[in-house]
Amino acid sequence: MSAEIKLNDAQKTLVLEALRLSAPPSEAVTLSDEALWRRTSKNRLLGALGMATGVPAFPEVRSLVDPDFLRQAEPTLLASGQFVPLRREADRVLVAVANPWDHAADDYITSRFSECVPVKILTAISSISSVIEMMEGSTGPSRAELDAVVVEEYLAGLPDFDVTQRHEEPIAQLVAGMLAQAIRQHASDVHIKTEKNSFFYVFRVDGDLGLRVEMPMKLRDRVDAFLLNLMRLPPEERSKRPGISGRFTANYYGRAVGIRYERHRTYRGYHVTIRLLDKTHLEARLGMGNLAFDEATLFELEKAMAVPSGIIVMSGPTGSGKSTTLNAMLRQLNRPEDNILTLENPVEDEIPGVTHCDLKDSSEFKPMIASFMRSDPDIIFMGEVRDRESAELAIEAAITGHKVLTTIHTPRASQIIERFQQLGIERWKIAQTLKAACAQRLVKLLCPACRVPQPGVPEHDRRLFFLGDEWATTPVFEHRKEGCAQCHGRGYAGRTALLEILPITPQVGDTLAKGDLSPFEIERAIRRDTGLPSLRDNGLKLLASGKTDLEALRRVLDLTYQQ
Repeated sequence: MSAEIKLNDAQKTLVLEALRLSAPPSEAVTLSDEALWRRTSKNRLLGALGMATGVPAFPEVRSLVDPDFLRQAEPTLLASGQFVPLRREADRVLVAVANPWDHAADDYITSRFSECVPVKILTAISSISSVIEMMEGSTGPSRAELDAVVVEEYLAGLPDFDVTQRHEEPIAQLVAGMLAQAIRQHASDVHIKTEKNSFFYVFRVDGDLGLRVEMPMKLRDRVDAFLLNLMRLPPEERSKRPGISGRFTANYYGRAVGIRYERHRTYRGYHVTIRLLDKTHLEARLGMGNLAFDEATLFELEKAMAVPSGIIVMSGPTGSGKSTTLNAMLRQLNRPEDNILTLENPVEDEIPGVTHCDLKDSSEFKPMIASFMRSDPDIIFMGEVRDRESAELAIEAAITGHKVLTTIHTPRASQIIERFQQLGIERWKIAQTLKAACAQRLVKLLCPACRVPQPGVPEHDRRLFFLGDEWATTPVFEHRKEGCAQCHGRGYAGRTALLEILPITPQVGDTLAKGDLSPFEIERAIRRDTGLPSLRDNGLKLLASGKTDLEALRRVLDLTYQQ
């Protein structure tokens, strides 16, 4: 894949030309070569490389492998040449290559199979590596030997719950239809609630709860018992524990969607929250999709990620996309030479090559961190700094030379410093270890099909939200209250992330350690010296560009004062 292989200037120019031909017009015209290269996904780069060379591109080639033919090859030779022979068909050998300009694959095929012609297809190095891993090595037992081991099947895996097939049992069909509809609407959560005279479920889409869907009260206990059964929990658990947590997997047209389940007792019955961990419609890649931060903010974030040790802290309320951004950072930091360990409760997004650890309860935190430090980590991701103990452990990990990524709950980036101080961390330790303080929000985007144009912002709103007189004549848009068919009557379609970052350079760290300035004064000084935008600045840019409205901004940002 073009982002993983070495290309000379002429080759990179060819790929960029192909990339601009296939890119959206707005990106092709406005982005520089480097910005276009960085913002393009791996699959698009792979396609552009194929277009430039005339070699068909396949993101995944494992399904094309003939295992018997593959076993004739030497794994170390294939790994060094970045190619893999997949299968032989008559006088042709299908071979996957990462670099179409490299002749290693041609030389290998012609020397081993002189009567055959190599037919090359293009794929990513990671795909080639996964095929090589399929080959039986001499350093361990073969697959046949492992399969021959007889063990007692005392814990069978939980089968996926297919939400798109027709179920004969009515309760199963009801729950399947509910989950299928939630996945189809890109809901983040499903709430099932009981009140005095009603039993209903409601979806959370783009941060807002939608309309209730009423269910017959007589189904309350049946639905409850069915959901527990999906996780292989007996109904008796309802009377034993005030809160029940669990997981299962929904199968949606062959796609696995993780389901996180949380239930607690209420005065009238119970309240179930179902979190849908469906990442397929999210673009968890820095600089792309809903993580398309402005250039200056993205550059400072990448600078902080390049520092070999220290802490990067992401703040924001629950549901602000902090974990999504940190997982995108982990994907970018993920290298074979680095050992990355995560400590989460729960694990929401598994990354190949990263060791994820799931906390069962808070009592496991300290022993797990102690175990982490003895496991030779390079990068540690802690789900959240909750108390003094977790803050001290994060600081200690950074002081001893590790890169730490974590989250915390504060409204602004500068208040991360205050929060660490409140938890008992000395200023000099914060100054020595903190490399970037970030704050994030998710703001709703207007439906492009039904947004309503406005000639400017009314005087009352300008005064209320501290907007200058220029906004009186700045064209903006509002959401249509009744929405349309495309946005399912919401007036909004999706969300995007707003991010502010405070880079803690050695000079800023020195000021912080001395304690001469408050965290807010330090923030003002950083913004004055660097010109980096705040959450408010980024939100107003979205407003001016017609992508959101004041109603959406005021729900996630305090706009009532000038920063």
